[in-house]
Amino acid sequence: MDTDDRRREILDAARRNGSVHVNGLATRFDVAKETIRRDLNVLELHGLLRRTHGGAYPVESAGFETTLAVRTTRHVPEKARIARAAADLIGDAETIFIDEGYTPQLVAEALPMNRSLTVVTASLAVAGALAHAKGVVVLLLGGRVRGGTMATVDHWAALMLAEFVIDLAYVGANGISREFGLTTPDPAVSAVKSQAMRSARRRVLVGVHSKFGAVSFCRFAEVGDFESIVTDVGLSSAEAQRYSLLGPQVIRA
Repeated sequence: MDTDDRRREILDAARRNGSVHVNGLATRFDVAKETIRRDLNVLELHGLLRRTHGGAYPVESAGFETTLAVRTTRHVPEKARIARAAADLIGDAETIFIDEGYTPQLVAEALPMNRSLTVVTASLAVAGALAHAKGVVVLLLGGRVRGGTMATVDHWAALMLAEFVIDLAYVGANGISREFGLTTPDPAVSAVKSQAMRSARRRVLVGVHSKFGAVSFCRFAEVGDFESIVTDVGLSSAEAQRYSLLGPQVIRA
């Protein structure tokens, strides 16, 4: 197997399994660990993988995006802490936008249920989680349903969202970068997120540490557009400080 074929198989394995490890890859391809490390470094340089200690995980791009089902299995304790901390930022908001994705879904479930709220969302999972909550009115944006994320997109969703003025938007992203801002793989998803940013008076970004430094295909916001970023302690305090210099408060839950 030549180098290019091996690297393609490494990338396929990372996308299929969620991550790859140097030791396992060296055994599988019968090459030195240093060879695998070079492969991973090249794939990271090309924006396809992110290195971790002893391995790598895939970056979501125009050609690859993890499903909601997969997201519910990764970094679950961290996402739960992020959700609770984000829900605490609700203040006096009465109308709330909640983005698609598992972390925003957890935010929805962590919201106070002892007050009247109107929740606007493109996520079928969020709508289902709140549908029976007393005092919560759920408005589900219409449009084409993306099977992998179970969320609505395209112009129907964006046009409906454009009619609202939202007190607070909880927004997720596939990539969070100081240089390139907030990104997501699909232009249709980006359009809905962009409209949410325009419709909201306040904006809170929620995302696990692994999203930071990653860059996907479509940019929908800048870091400075948010009043707060809520992540976990996997993001170093030094890196959190760098993001805070761009404007938002950075909370490491």
